Amino acid sequence: MEITEFVETLRLDGGLLADAAQEAGPDARIPACPDWQMRDLVTHVGQVHRWATEFVTQGVQQPSRPPEAPDLADDELVPWLREGHHHLVLALHSAPQDLSAWTFLPAPSPLAFWARRQAHETSVHRADAQQALGASLTPLPSAFAADGIDELLTGFHAGDRSRVRTDVPRTLRLRAVNARGADWTVHLSDAPPQTVRTAPDADAPDAEKPADCTIEGPAEELYLALWNRLPWDALTITGDETLPRLWQERGGV
Repeated sequence: MEITEFVETLRLDGGLLADAAQEAGPDARIPACPDWQMRDLVTHVGQVHRWATEFVTQGVQQPSRPPEAPDLADDELVPWLREGHHHLVLALHSAPQDLSAWTFLPAPSPLAFWARRQAHETSVHRADAQQALGASLTPLPSAFAADGIDELLTGFHAGDRSRVRTDVPRTLRLRAVNARGADWTVHLSDAPPQTVRTAPDADAPDAEKPADCTIEGPAEELYLALWNRLPWDALTITGDETLPRLWQERGGV
């Protein structure tokens, strides 16, 4: 996907998140994060947006923690969220293509990283806010959802912090049926998972090998299930059903 596509998704979903937060109210419970109320979600996203904006606007070269949230009254939280989201979108729109800044996942460039990461961060939490409101989820483009699956598998779960591990080596195949080339094989063991893109037309050694478990479904449903935001019953699961349960128990980021 192009950087501009990520920024546009960030713009749209940030607005939808704020709208849902405003309507649901600060005490609404977040289903995917039982310890959180809406005020916690809004505070988290507002902090992360401001944190990302610092890297993009100031070219920060070292990791840092998100800034502390100000002590705000409940009726000030959503306007504060909208302000930080607006500044992040503007920062990404105006940043130079050769931006130099710290990143924490592989990406073609720092600007591509921050646009992609903040788009997915915001989309997942927009789903949280809409679920807390009890509203229907706004659909995501299949290409964007497939990209989010790829980020999760080849980024977050490629590192030492991933707890998705097995004593005996196993393979998990994930396939988004409505997105071109959205097919991955995840090799599970007692080490961090290793993911290989295995679309049928890919030049990959695992492309035609059977997996211990295959999970298929529309890209958006698969994306949100892997982020533990949707149940897995809308997906087609073939083979070892202990592997989806393993992901549900240990796949949190």
